[in-house]
This record gives sequence, C-alpha cells and structure tokens, in this order.
Amino acid sequence: RCKVLKKLDLSNFDTKNVVNMQNMFIECAELNNLNLLSFDTSKVTNMQGMFKGCVKLENLDLSNFDTSRVTNMANMFAMCSNLKELNLSSFDTSNVVNMSCMFARAAVENLDLSSFDTSKVKDMSSMFSSENWTSSTKIGNIVFGEKFNTSNVTTMSKMFYHCTELTKLDLSNFNTSNVTTMASMFDVCTNL
Repeated sequence: RCKVLKKLDLSNFDTKNVVNMQNMFIECAELNNLNLLSFDTSKVTNMQGMFKGCVKLENLDLSNFDTSRVTNMANMFAMCSNLKELNLSSFDTSNVVNMSCMFARAAVENLDLSSFDTSKVKDMSSMFSSENWTSSTKIGNIVFGEKFNTSNVTTMSKMFYHCTELTKLDLSNFNTSNVTTMASMFDVCTNL
C-alpha cells in the first residue's frame, strides 16, 4: 500500500527462493511502470492480490513469469483499471485452484485466456466482476480456449457481474456439473 510510490527499481532482486508474492504491489496506485523481467517466480505458489489496485499501471510484461507452481491467483489483477494490454499466453495455470476476483474491476479491452488450463480451479466467483466500478472502460471481450476447463469449479457467483461492456460470451465449452452457486452470474450485463 505504498500509495504515493511512483518508481521502483527491482532489477537487482533475487527472487529464486520466493514462495509467496501475495499482495506484493497491492494498492501501489501511482506506479505506472514495473519491470519484472529479472524476476524468478519458479517456486512461487501464491500470487493472490499481487497487482491489485495498481490503477495507473499501463504496461505489465509477465512473459518471463513461471507460474507452474502457483495455486492462488485470486485478485491478482483486480482494479488494474489502466492496463492497455495484458498478455498472459505464457502463464501456466495448471495448478491454480483459486481465480476468484482475478480480473475484478480491471479494464482490459481484450482478454485472451485461450492458453489457460483451469482444470483444477474450484473458485471463479467474481472473476471478471465490475461491481461498484465507475470506470467507463471495462473488459470488452473475453476469449476462452479449450483448456479453460470448468469441471471442478463449484462457485461462479458474480462471475460476470456488471460486465456492461461485454456484448457476447461463448461459454459452450463450460462444464458446470459441479457448480453449486451461480448467484448474480450475469447480473447487470446490460449489453450481452
């Protein structure tokens, strides 16, 4: 919560033994650029809330991130309201169990999750929710691939809540056989 921090040079950080990066940059509201290309995340299991509330962050290159051990990505990009692009094609999500609020109140025009393997995810509640968000730019398009497997998900409550910019959603690949709650899943999706 270093709310006035504008610059951060982490090029000399040795992160090869880090296991937990939870809330690392949470609410660093003035940061507009982060160079994390030197980060070794190969042992990290928790990235919950890592960039939550980084409202001025425009560019985020995570192409070098090894996320193969990560189990928790809840709130990871929540409230990142100025991201122009977010390329997550290199993310290995095969061990992630929690994706709740992962992109909640984020603003990414096109969100391509076609490379996401979500076969172990149980919680997708509020994953894309724009609840209580006043920004005019929200998630405009979401692409799900064949590996976006929802067969173990138990909660999808508010998953797309208040996603007013979405005009279409292809959920034909969704397996909802274990979901127990879909409360407000598409509530206030006024342009679908």
